[in-house]
Amino acid sequence: MKLQTLLSYLHDFTAYVGENPTITSIEMDSREVKKGSLFVCIQGFTVDGHDFAKQAVDHGAVAVIAEKPLDLPVPVIQVKDSRRAMAVLADAFYGQPTHRLHLIGVTGTNGKTTTTHIIERIFRNAHKKTGLIGTINIKIGDETYDVKNTTPESLILQKTFKKMVDEQVDVAVMEVSSHALHMGRVHGCDFDVAVFTNLTQDHLDYHQTMDHYRWSKGLLFAQLGNRFNHERPKFAVLNEDDPASSEYKKSTAATIITYGIDQKSDIMAKNIQMTTSGTTFDLVTPIDTVRVRTKLIGKFSVYNILAAVAACLVSRIPLTTIVETIEQIEGVPGRFEVVDEGQNFTVIVDYAHTPDSLENVLKTIRQFAERRVFVVVGCGGDRDRTKRPLMGQIAAQYGDVPIFTSDNPRSEDPLAILKEMEAGVSGKNVLSIVDRKEAITYAIDHAQEGDVVLIAGKGHETYQIIGDQVLHFDDRLVAREAIRRRK
Repeated sequence: MKLQTLLSYLHDFTAYVGENPTITSIEMDSREVKKGSLFVCIQGFTVDGHDFAKQAVDHGAVAVIAEKPLDLPVPVIQVKDSRRAMAVLADAFYGQPTHRLHLIGVTGTNGKTTTTHIIERIFRNAHKKTGLIGTINIKIGDETYDVKNTTPESLILQKTFKKMVDEQVDVAVMEVSSHALHMGRVHGCDFDVAVFTNLTQDHLDYHQTMDHYRWSKGLLFAQLGNRFNHERPKFAVLNEDDPASSEYKKSTAATIITYGIDQKSDIMAKNIQMTTSGTTFDLVTPIDTVRVRTKLIGKFSVYNILAAVAACLVSRIPLTTIVETIEQIEGVPGRFEVVDEGQNFTVIVDYAHTPDSLENVLKTIRQFAERRVFVVVGCGGDRDRTKRPLMGQIAAQYGDVPIFTSDNPRSEDPLAILKEMEAGVSGKNVLSIVDRKEAITYAIDHAQEGDVVLIAGKGHETYQIIGDQVLHFDDRLVAREAIRRRK
């Protein structure tokens, strides 16, 4: 695409008349630049892309998008907001791919990963080719790719959506983080269905207040558009049991469909029964009421299922297909995942890293635990510090043997993080073991028949960040090795 053709989509830039090179790619990382690239200077948290513009030109960039004047031997197009401009240019360069996909976005503090995986499985069983973007990976059909952020930057998103279109994907499902919404990463994404799971404390290191966090989530629903399109209707799927939904109802012009357990909703679960092997409930929908048996455990799992059911029903998937899929699903990696090596106690690995998610998981475990509950949990460094005493308090309240340990300490002192967790514990003994492997091993070595060991916080992650090092670490593998050594 010619530079001036591409710029015609951009209405916020200093007038440019000059060279008109052919743009072969758009890049925001100077290391990815090749001959014919358009380089976009992005101001990040730790580095400024403007400092790498000359390097990008040396690597073959034929034009640069920047927020300030740069002395370079190629056209420099100055804009007010390069991140916003990048979203517009990427959408245009890749042919507005989300216009040709049925796009479902899921936002909320907890449950995004499980909900998107359930939705994706339902569409696959309905014989639709699917794409998935989320915390664990990017998936196109049967192929998987690594992902750095829950919701990638707009440039990566549009490039991924173009690949999905090229590979004839019908439906794309993605997790949409509050960071991505506030930073404009999903600008240009034409969502058809927006799903809200829940809102509890998290990411206050970034948002500072719960009001700002709630508002950021609401952008997904406000950005569904303000026109009614009979050919391509928009839907907002909201959790009626969460107070934030009342605000999101006012934010959107889309058709609203609600789900819930406690409040009267369009999609409901009634007569819920839980065992160690799964959950059964009556799924109440406008179409029919069906008894559902799922291998997923816990009330939080029921909410995730209801959200997925609602998203799929408004997408015209038959209820029979939806129910059949729900009953087939074994689980999602790192979400209430059981580590079984034939031991006479239960070991569960879960991604629970917020006070609400940890409490939900522990409440569920308490419903079937025969004896003691061990809780191995930590808090990430360089993240919301206010939730650390809350995490400690919940672990001590619901666990018989709370063990505080490192999560991803990053640049912080692990001992200082543990001290902040311990501040939430009053009148109950806790064990603090800085080394996560040692903490997991301690819990497994001391567990007895009928006990439950919960290893919380990292779930599917296969790494641990200590200082500036990213080390291989998988809670599931560490637990499995500890069980085998003990046996």
